[in-house]
Amino acid sequence: MKLKSLILLIVVFALYTTNNQSVAQKSKKLTEIIILHTNDMHSSIDNFGKLAYLADSLRKTHKYVFLVSAGDNFTGNPIVDMYPDKGFPMIELMNKLHFDVTAIGNHEFDMGQELLNKRRQQATFPFISGNIDASGAVLKQPESYVILKAGKIKLPFLALIQLGENGLPDSHPSRLEGLKFTNGIEKAKDFLWLKKKYGMLIGLTHLGVEDDEVLAQDYPQFDLIIGGHSHTTMSKPMMVNGVMIVQTGSYLRNVGITTLQVKKGKITDRRYELVPLASISKTDPEVQAMIDKYNSNEEMNRVVAYAETPFSNHEELGCMMTDAITSRMNVDFAFQNGGGIRISKIPQGNITLKDIFRLDPFGNQVVTYTLTYEEIKSLICNSYNRNKSIDLVPSGMSYSVIVNAEGLCTDVEMKDKSGNLLDTNKTYTVGLNSYIAASYKFDHKDPGTTNYNTSAQALLDYLQDVKKVNYSGVKRVSVLK
Repeated sequence: MKLKSLILLIVVFALYTTNNQSVAQKSKKLTEIIILHTNDMHSSIDNFGKLAYLADSLRKTHKYVFLVSAGDNFTGNPIVDMYPDKGFPMIELMNKLHFDVTAIGNHEFDMGQELLNKRRQQATFPFISGNIDASGAVLKQPESYVILKAGKIKLPFLALIQLGENGLPDSHPSRLEGLKFTNGIEKAKDFLWLKKKYGMLIGLTHLGVEDDEVLAQDYPQFDLIIGGHSHTTMSKPMMVNGVMIVQTGSYLRNVGITTLQVKKGKITDRRYELVPLASISKTDPEVQAMIDKYNSNEEMNRVVAYAETPFSNHEELGCMMTDAITSRMNVDFAFQNGGGIRISKIPQGNITLKDIFRLDPFGNQVVTYTLTYEEIKSLICNSYNRNKSIDLVPSGMSYSVIVNAEGLCTDVEMKDKSGNLLDTNKTYTVGLNSYIAASYKFDHKDPGTTNYNTSAQALLDYLQDVKKVNYSGVKRVSVLK
């Protein structure tokens, strides 16, 4: 495996070196620019040593190499998220690798605005976004774009952040207080002058690939869109209206290498390569030492329970999370949103504290409600209609969504744990995490009661009580057409 990985890396370097030499022979006025790019790293630090080795190797053979991120650098690894100076390990490693710029993603706000300001101050690179107005907030106003220089060539990178149905990025609304956001696709038109002035324009977006397509369709002035948010792994670039769109997946499993050829102030050629970091066998020793130091956290390796069978999907994990809430909060039902289930599997064997915080890293509190049958139905239907797919994983019940020809939820069939239909005339106690409570639209006369326990703490307490869990094949949701 090591020999094959080394051969692949040599081939990658040889390809770029050969291309560079060939281009130089054709025209001395042609400039080659390499952009190494990541997105949605989510505090994953284990591959930073490999990324450092790749970046430094390319810098030795190419004059202009930039390293950029399309946002969501934080949230997902408790080694970083639970660090005493929350999030700092990512900044220290990104500084060490000489990142040039990052877009602001929705999860940059998870640590709160004050800590985000601190992380930005510690960074040797800018955090940028073109559709954030921080004039009334704690957050210091980010720049909309940055100009990276390759000799006399000036390369503008414009960042844009995703907005959800509520007009806010997908972060807890309490962490966005005082901030104003505008639609990123509409806002992009205010920056088209960058193309006229510099002859080129690169989007460093945290919109998701579907909105990147719309952006490209509306504004062919973009030469390249380096995207994030949707965690899309693209082995080949997408071409829309003459615009190249690229994205590398998530959790720093891959890095993108996009090469631009520039002549007389215009981009004349674009190439993209997706490099799996697992294919790189070498690592930067200094960076690896930093990673090893951060990972030597005995508390995070503490065993809290035992999985008798592996968890193989989001529903099995979500059922365990919601069972913890019904058990610890003594409510009839509980619901967990799919976006808050941050890992897709846990192997058979010991479940550690690190697993808990990887699964549920957000620190959301539990909010309890007294809801009618119809109010619960509105919660389930509205959650389904957000993306025309199952979202909420329940405890204390099972449910089937009934959809119409357009794929929208029109009704819900709900049953208790014994398989009996719920009484439509009763009220029930329901537990939700505070993100659902604040961000989801549903009918409820009860404003809800916020508990000071987080959903992660409820899960930890639950697992320490039961000691062993088995959710293999558990299924509580379905769709009826």
